[in-house]
Amino acid sequence: MGALMSTLWAMWFGNKEYKIVMVGLDNAGKTTILYKLHLGEVVQATATVGSNVELVRFKNIQLEIWDLGGQQNLRPFWGTYFKNTDAVIMVVDSTDRARVGVTKSELFNLLESEELAKTPILVYANKQDLRDAMAVEELTQSLQLHSIRNHDWHIQACCALTGDGLLDGINWIYQRTKGNAS
Repeated sequence: MGALMSTLWAMWFGNKEYKIVMVGLDNAGKTTILYKLHLGEVVQATATVGSNVELVRFKNIQLEIWDLGGQQNLRPFWGTYFKNTDAVIMVVDSTDRARVGVTKSELFNLLESEELAKTPILVYANKQDLRDAMAVEELTQSLQLHSIRNHDWHIQACCALTGDGLLDGINWIYQRTKGNAS
């Protein structure tokens, strides 16, 4: 009976797993997003030292989402997680105007990685529920996203606390990966 259930599960939900690396500066909301997607609820998060990883089912695929710590001393180690990555999520605190230049620099550094060649990039413009949040258009311009030529990219307004926009972003990734399903 176990083999039958595994077969039915694969038929209904798929058995393809995709590796997603989620990066961003500290306090951008990566861990809150991870657990909102995984558990459907907000958990009390502390600064991530190293990484968190969870499996998230979406439609007929399984996403292995790696939430990497965003503190300055951890960012140089992001590249150690890039091997076999199917998509990257860059989480941006839309209220952090003071560090948008640092975010842009980190984004373009990871785009230079050979292991991420042609990997789709989703930018979550997080904290859109706050009054002083930069709009998607302003962030697109500040991050110079239109200059990205070797990666499919999308910016998605979202709020990690309410979940608004999160599934829209995951659906964008799904649309780019489902053709690779086995």
